Amino acid sequence: MPESGAPDTGAPDPGSAEADRDSAIFGERLPLARRYAEHLATSGVERGLVGPREVDRVWERHVLNCAVVAALVPDGARVVDVGSGAGLPGIPLALALPDARIVLVEPLARRVGWLREVIADLGVAVEVERGRAEEDVVRRRWEGADVVTSRAVAPLARLAGWCLPLLRPGGHMLAIKGAAAADEVERDTAAVRRLGGGVPRIERCGSGIIDPPSTVVVVEREAGAPVRTARRRGRA
Repeated sequence: MPESGAPDTGAPDPGSAEADRDSAIFGERLPLARRYAEHLATSGVERGLVGPREVDRVWERHVLNCAVVAALVPDGARVVDVGSGAGLPGIPLALALPDARIVLVEPLARRVGWLREVIADLGVAVEVERGRAEEDVVRRRWEGADVVTSRAVAPLARLAGWCLPLLRPGGHMLAIKGAAAADEVERDTAAVRRLGGGVPRIERCGSGIIDPPSTVVVVEREAGAPVRTARRRGRA
């Protein structure tokens, strides 16, 4: 149960087996991860970043679902989180990977304001950029990343057009997807290849840790391949 006055985010009781699992993911930053979950469940709901029906499953469905993707991020990586929204997956990754250098890219001012407030409260070294991944100013500031992440932002082909130009050659796009991931890969592989990416593959992160595990589509920016930038035609 949560502490008195704190929302029930679904985080397990301290001392439980699940809490030991969470400690293995976040280490000494576990209290910060729990505090972030409380932000999602309170001001995140009040300001329209999280649906009210998500409150009691914020921990498993959102925080852990993103944090387990840390297994695909190299130590000390430069990470750009595109369409960050409520900081997912960027903030859980920052808490699970204290050596990573992470920037959250988000176009909406109200979300940017909330993200900056939460980051200041948590005291973590995460930057926030107001803008869109395909904008020239964003590309100039953040290109050359090792990893570009996203969660429920856009169909795979469109996402590749926004994310691949931000990557260094050999860097990886990690797109957290849902049950239709395999269908997207089948449909969009040719388009991803034309945009300068390798053949997309699906990874399951957190097997044996969370149920269901997170589904991540991984695309490498191919060295030597020309990368085309997609322009926005509306958000999925």
